[in-house]
Amino acid sequence: MLDFERTLSAIILHMKALHDTFTIREAAAQLGLSDHTLRYYERIGLIHPIERGTNKHRRYSRDDIGWIEFLSKLRSTGMPIREMLAYTELTRQGDDTLPQRLEILRAHQQRVAKRLAEYQEHMELINYKVAYYQNIYDEMNRELG
Repeated sequence: MLDFERTLSAIILHMKALHDTFTIREAAAQLGLSDHTLRYYERIGLIHPIERGTNKHRRYSRDDIGWIEFLSKLRSTGMPIREMLAYTELTRQGDDTLPQRLEILRAHQQRVAKRLAEYQEHMELINYKVAYYQNIYDEMNRELG
């Protein structure tokens, strides 16, 4: 026996999920970016022209959010915008560009790994200094206490 009420609710929820869109302010808040950054990414071609609502305001889809989130990760890990643009253009060209996209991502992966190793070295020195000063501080307190 079908539970029509539940079935209808599931269909409505599914349809809502398919049509969920976000204003620029909502998208920016969800992504941790500014409205300006989103407009800039669209203007330079990192993201395709965003659909507009009947009021002419941008309406970002879940796919748009996912793509921009990926771009944000690339940017926050130091990928230059010109390289992001090259990657984006290759993506738009389709599966034939998979080897070039893989090459871009592998090169970036190596740069990030190198930076992480450098940060780990820096962290070891910082940890040494913290322990050194903590020992001096603890010794001073023992002598005073």
